Amino acid sequence: MRTIDLAVFADLLAGRASTLAARLERARDAVRQAAIEREARRALDEPAIARLEALGVLGPAAVRGLREEIAALSADLDAVESLQVWVEGRLFEAREEPERGDAPERELRLYRGASATRSPPSSS
Repeated sequence: MRTIDLAVFADLLAGRASTLAARLERARDAVRQAAIEREARRALDEPAIARLEALGVLGPAAVRGLREEIAALSADLDAVESLQVWVEGRLFEAREEPERGDAPERELRLYRGASATRSPPSSS
């Protein structure tokens, strides 16, 4: 595999992992907010709760669905991170052993033991 292909794929995976992590954090925040709302509902009277629901301040507590979403997002993130580790390992290996077709001509000459200077060696 070419190093550039691995690097591009690694970047794509990093973006996906970041997106999944953000979605996971939003879902966890929603569970925490639902817990606060449950506690508030116990402390407030029915007319206040009805008004807050009408205003959209208190919402339905669908924690079960959120917990399922959190579990799925967590599993998705774990899978993407596992693939990231594999790709990063391959990228590291590819950087350690450059392919002949990927190296610039100057690097190939140096690799073969040729001189890095443009002028011939001096006779002094």
